[in-house]
Amino acid sequence: MTFASTFRRIFSGKSTTTASSLLQGSFASNPIRLNSTLATPTPTPTPKLFVSGLSRLTTNEKLKEAFSPFGQLLQANIVVDRASGRSKGFAFVRYATIEEAEKAREGMNAKFLDGWVIFVDPAKPREPRPPPPPPQQEPDSSEYGFRTNKTIGWCG
Repeated sequence: MTFASTFRRIFSGKSTTTASSLLQGSFASNPIRLNSTLATPTPTPTPKLFVSGLSRLTTNEKLKEAFSPFGQLLQANIVVDRASGRSKGFAFVRYATIEEAEKAREGMNAKFLDGWVIFVDPAKPREPRPPPPPPQQEPDSSEYGFRTNKTIGWCG
């Protein structure tokens, strides 16, 4: 209720405080964020780039053709599925220097390649995987690999 009366006073002109001073006072503790991570590009710390949004028809040769104008291209690999051999839709591109990688990122981000919009970001370092747990031996397995069934009665 008090909000409505304050709102009414501000816009009717009966209040001594102006709308801008009231709004500035209310947002003084919570400043409005004028920039976002999407608007300000982060610097590329590594000459390796992650390219996502690739078409399944894009080949390593097409990828090298598209990224070679930006500098000395050391590596361009599309990641493929082991079972089917098809592209997974992303790739990694490595340049000789960080400056070349930054130029490629600015030049190729949100561009079309084989009819699809691709996105280029700095590649993150691979996180180490924990070692697999050791296989546990079951107490009821014999030395020949047979398991005994502990069920009593008929199981349907």
